[in-house]
Amino acid sequence: MNDFSVHRIIGRGGFGEVYGCRKADTGKMYAMKCLDKKRIKMKQGETLALNERIMLSLVSTGQDCPFIVCMTYAFHTPDKLCFILDLMNGGDLHYHLSQHGVFNESEMKFYAAEVILGLEHMHRRYIVYRDLKPANILLDEHGHVRISDLGLACDFSKKKPHASVGTHGYMAPEVLSKGTAYDSSADWFSFGCMLYKLLKGHSPFRQHKTKDKHEIDRMTLTMNVELPDAFSKELKSLLEGLLQRDVDKRLGCKGNGADEVKEHNFFAGIDWQQVYFQKYTPPLIPPRGEVNAADAFDIGSFDEEDTKGIKLGDQDQELYKNFPLVISERWQNEVAETVFETINFEADKAEHKKKAKQKKLFDLDEKESDCILHGYIKKLGGPWNSSWQMRYAKLYPNRLELHPDSAKPEMVFMDQVDEVSPELIQVKNEQCIVITRIKDSKIILTNPDEIGLKEWLTSLKSAHKLSQELLGSMARKAGKIYGTDSNNRNAIITRNTNGN
Repeated sequence: MNDFSVHRIIGRGGFGEVYGCRKADTGKMYAMKCLDKKRIKMKQGETLALNERIMLSLVSTGQDCPFIVCMTYAFHTPDKLCFILDLMNGGDLHYHLSQHGVFNESEMKFYAAEVILGLEHMHRRYIVYRDLKPANILLDEHGHVRISDLGLACDFSKKKPHASVGTHGYMAPEVLSKGTAYDSSADWFSFGCMLYKLLKGHSPFRQHKTKDKHEIDRMTLTMNVELPDAFSKELKSLLEGLLQRDVDKRLGCKGNGADEVKEHNFFAGIDWQQVYFQKYTPPLIPPRGEVNAADAFDIGSFDEEDTKGIKLGDQDQELYKNFPLVISERWQNEVAETVFETINFEADKAEHKKKAKQKKLFDLDEKESDCILHGYIKKLGGPWNSSWQMRYAKLYPNRLELHPDSAKPEMVFMDQVDEVSPELIQVKNEQCIVITRIKDSKIILTNPDEIGLKEWLTSLKSAHKLSQELLGSMARKAGKIYGTDSNNRNAIITRNTNGN
């Protein structure tokens, strides 16, 4: 717990609170979900708490998913179970639905697409979520969404679940049917219910806003949903496919999982790679600096009187002996994003300062000279020409100078150059200028600034061409002076053949 500095409370659930927190050594911000062990014991929620830890470890390991609230650390104190999770401070979709009003089809499509990728990530790991609803879809500060709260999620890789768990109005018929085994099919039905709620403000099975759970369940099991005429043909088709009571006919359950949903006409034109990289603009950006929650002014600590008579013994603590966990890939990313980034920033800052000083010096030196072009460029060098080395290059009409930081410059004279590549050439995945010397040795130059690199190429070709022309002109003059040009040679040959 001392590794984290805890900030304000941002939410509360059945077993505890969620806080904003900062990791002390790296400064990275997280959400800390703290579950009270006494409250867990009082509500007999030990299995749920341990299951959440297992499910979070499954979705958080391996390839990262930007659409699930993942876990980086888990640990416990004598009184609390703590999950260190991705920080989502933009509130949930249920709250924003109440503030914004219902969403139109285009806005809903944005949330649907990101949630589909979150469900796909879980289903590939054989996890059925079982509690998909707007209240469990959290927004980040930019408006992108993540699925949260995996307490009811279940691994179906070895054995399919058959328990009736979830939220009434979103539970699939097979989940409500006692003793019926199911898998990821349940999530696609809940997904259809959630989309309907975003569009109409209520679940399709709570049309009269009834709170009678038995009536809601009865309607889920028997009622055919009537879709409003205002819905587009593609949207109606999508919802009809998702809300099929027969699992074998349901969209997402015919053998190809999420791909069936992604390929539906409603999502025509969506670039799923762009969705994954969060390139689409969210329809709603949460207000900054606010607690985006319905109970923003009512969030407080639990009343300790509730658990006053509950005592935790050694047997209770033994339950949590395997609870602590570090997701190594996410820890490495945290270090890379924070510590290394800071170190690299400071190193880059020092390097830029040094280069600016050098450039200023070179600028002064070359102010009155015949230097054509100068600036930083990378040269391929090192053992077996395997590494890029930064050089300050200076181009003159007759030579190219490559200056290392602290050594004599490498001189490339134009009369020793056989060819400058007419175009940029790909070398080691970089666009490069290739200078071929007369002795067949090559100098390879590159620069991340492509415009600057093309300027170097043009200037080098021009300098080489002028140098060749100058050398040719000098050779002709020398021929005239010393009688070695072609006309003189012909005259000599003619005289010799006449015998004169």
